Amino acid sequence: MMAEAHPHGPVIIILGAPGAGKGTQAKHIAQVLDIPTISTGAIFRQNMADETELGRRAREYMDAGEFVPDTVTNPMITVRLGAPDTRRGYLLDGYPRTLDQAHYLRDFLAKSNSEVDLVIEIVTDEDEVVERLLNRAQQEGRSDDTEPIIRHRMRVYHDQTEPMATYYADQDKLVQVDGMGTVDDVWQRIVEVLVEYHLYTPDNS
Repeated sequence: MMAEAHPHGPVIIILGAPGAGKGTQAKHIAQVLDIPTISTGAIFRQNMADETELGRRAREYMDAGEFVPDTVTNPMITVRLGAPDTRRGYLLDGYPRTLDQAHYLRDFLAKSNSEVDLVIEIVTDEDEVVERLLNRAQQEGRSDDTEPIIRHRMRVYHDQTEPMATYYADQDKLVQVDGMGTVDDVWQRIVEVLVEYHLYTPDNS
């Protein structure tokens, strides 16, 4: 059940380092709020599969092992956020990644008198997550997921995300959730945040 204070539906961003369990929790949030999860990865794949102009440009950067620039990412996001299913709100996973993208999103939402309602950052202990990812890599036979590579991905995430997290924290929109423990433990902490922000009323019947 969504609060009436969000006539356009809630706009939520979820953050989390590799291995934080962000994808699992994003599915839970989207399900209970009945909103779509919008991830840049899915948008890239769809555009590439459809052979759109933006998809072809994204593929060129990805094939070269480079980050897809905002000149390609932002227009893709704009098109996706204009889809009919976003009217009841949406959860952004993987966007924005940088302060520039956060500013772009702010300006885009302002056009419809909307704004980001909540940013959830799942915070984890790096050493424990590295151990978790190494175990997963071993089980799945992924020899490329070595400890130096995993720790590098962690550094890239923190370097990219820290300024953006501060940006939303300054607006009192960032809530850090302890990501350690079971999936259910983390989910209950997220539910408490959604209730506090009047985005969700649990059905206790």
